[in-house]
Amino acid sequence: MVYHGAMNSVTDIKTEKPAGFLSEQALVALVHSYDPSADADLIGRAYAWCKKSHGDQMRHSGDPYYAHPITVAEILANLRMDVDSICTALLHDVLEDTDTTETEMRAEFGDTITELVKGVTKLGQLELSSTDLTRESKQAENFQKFVLAMSKDVRVLLVKLCDRLHNMRTLQYHPKVSSQRRISMETMEIYAPLARKIGVDRICSELEDLSFRYINPSAFESISKRLKEWRDAQETAISHLSIMLRDVMSEHGKKARIYGREKRPFAIWRKLQTQGIHFEDVADIYAFRIIVEKVEECYDILGLLHMNWRCVPARFRDFISVPKPNGYRCLHTTILGPDNQRVELQIRTEAMEEIAERGVAAHWSYKNENYAYDASKAGNYDPLQRIRPLVEILEHGGDADEFLEHAKLEMFTDQVFAFTPKNQLIALPQGATPIDFAYAVHTKVGDTCIGALINGRERPLRTHLQNGDVVKIIRGGTPEPNPGWENMVITGKARSALRRLTRQGESEEYHRIGHMLADHAFARENKDFSESVLKDGLTRLKFNSVEDLYIALGRGRLSVSGFMDGVFPGREHAKDQDTLVNRDLIDDRTAKLYVKGEGLREGVSLHIGECCYPIPGDRIVGIHTKDKGVVIHTIDCDILGGIEDEHERWIDLGWRRAADKTASMGQIITTVEHVPGALAAITTIIGESGGNLTNIKTLKRSPSFFDMVMDIEVTNARHLSQIIAAMRASTYVVTVRRARADLEAPLN
Repeated sequence: MVYHGAMNSVTDIKTEKPAGFLSEQALVALVHSYDPSADADLIGRAYAWCKKSHGDQMRHSGDPYYAHPITVAEILANLRMDVDSICTALLHDVLEDTDTTETEMRAEFGDTITELVKGVTKLGQLELSSTDLTRESKQAENFQKFVLAMSKDVRVLLVKLCDRLHNMRTLQYHPKVSSQRRISMETMEIYAPLARKIGVDRICSELEDLSFRYINPSAFESISKRLKEWRDAQETAISHLSIMLRDVMSEHGKKARIYGREKRPFAIWRKLQTQGIHFEDVADIYAFRIIVEKVEECYDILGLLHMNWRCVPARFRDFISVPKPNGYRCLHTTILGPDNQRVELQIRTEAMEEIAERGVAAHWSYKNENYAYDASKAGNYDPLQRIRPLVEILEHGGDADEFLEHAKLEMFTDQVFAFTPKNQLIALPQGATPIDFAYAVHTKVGDTCIGALINGRERPLRTHLQNGDVVKIIRGGTPEPNPGWENMVITGKARSALRRLTRQGESEEYHRIGHMLADHAFARENKDFSESVLKDGLTRLKFNSVEDLYIALGRGRLSVSGFMDGVFPGREHAKDQDTLVNRDLIDDRTAKLYVKGEGLREGVSLHIGECCYPIPGDRIVGIHTKDKGVVIHTIDCDILGGIEDEHERWIDLGWRRAADKTASMGQIITTVEHVPGALAAITTIIGESGGNLTNIKTLKRSPSFFDMVMDIEVTNARHLSQIIAAMRASTYVVTVRRARADLEAPLN
């Protein structure tokens, strides 16, 4: 037997007209239609509280304000949500907009409903840490709090989504056009992606279309017009195919429920923009959904369809064996129907249909034994798992704006599916790298990642993963930040974790620098160094702990002289002639801090001077720079001449022996004859000498010569000298020397 539904057109966006909302009896009846055991008295009390609390308050539409929470409750009831969610919807604005107290609500409705209501409190009314934040910063900080609330109970998110949906349906009554656009942008950037992430397709699609209508009204009207023209032109062909599908199912004795859906305007516009195609090229403007009882029937019907119509091979997707991250499972195929019109067919079970339409909301249907579907049909579906990446981003710290940036990265992405060696599915955005994969597996795996095997072969960490890749992460020992990795990742979780790791590394290293500066300052004035002495100066310096003092001193936010004045009030300052730096006394064998190894790490609080490019083997000195850390210079760098009297900024640095075995960047300047084969000969010399040429920049070009700067990876200063000597022996090389600072170059 085949049940055939009419075409589900969604071109006309639903907007609410004033004055329509359910009575208490109608709302209870709607809830009882899917949950006969629902507490009618609890719903009735919440309904009465809602009307009484909001009283004479009115909305922009002219409706009584309580029409809004009642309609939100109706939307949730249509999603078959539990009684606590329905009551939360009825009460979600009571604490915010009326005189009702939290104590009164808790006494009347209990802890669960009260906590849900608190979590759904409007974002704009949440307590802010600062009163002078911009609108964007307020939005970011409120979104942090919202994610925290919904992580404790995902029903907070569902109620908030339904609240936003009704507000969008009535947005035409808002008096300010600018506010309509701002609210729509917020909906498109935050609420619609959240709805998609937890699989509530019906809410996500409507939010996108309603937002699209205000953000880009001309495009919305244009696509809506084209859709109507397309529908009028294809109505006969679609109807004919519908009958043919029904006949094929009946002929082979297949029981199925068939209905059609039309692609929404925003979904069409997004496809036109991302794929650079024309309206006529959109293959899935119209699709039929074929709903069956069992999974095996999905594949049986797929075979029948491909036997009766030609399929488009590139457009087959099996989301049953590899579900989407939000729990969506379905078979997608595209066939050539009448007049070679491409039509998409979606085949799934009733349980898959529930998840596809209601997403996380279906979780409560499966939990309640009185509902139509049992838990065995729900599959491996954890509603909180969908928003867990957002919570992990929150746990990595950082400011609110950074969190919102990373959260949007997490929500606005198409998917690629990769696997661990143990066949665990990891869903990632298109363009993700093994580093993203490592952090998706676990934060500790990402923190200790040093390499990756993709399909059994070692590949660079910048490699973009493809569908079906099997990825094995090679792990090191100690987590440490890796400069440049943040530019290689695409997921918000990986980016926030890398920034957190960098912050931790910076704090440790600035603490080490500060401790060393304090020790040096005491030694210069012949005082015994003791942290107990520092504690006496904390109050005067306005720091809470010695650790905070060290970090501020290491960052350069507290000068060494200011530090000493705070610890020893009234001290006599050293004379100017005693403060000059004697470069001959700098000796890396007695350095207090070291580059590489267990010392400071390049790219965190340590930076190579771009004026002289020091490498292992060079005698070096560190120059303390505010909010940057330590910049390394060779001891003969010309740029140091201008700061010889700033003794407080000079730091003894040396190279760890392990640094001799690691690659460092050396830079040379060379003049080469402008003849065929010259550059090839030079690169051959560098390669045969064990160097790795990473960059070439032409400074000057003439008919006879090239002046170039070359960046070469070498192991130490001696290695670079050997390469320079080998280049000098070439007939193509006129001059070659190691790059040094110009006298007037600025200090980093």
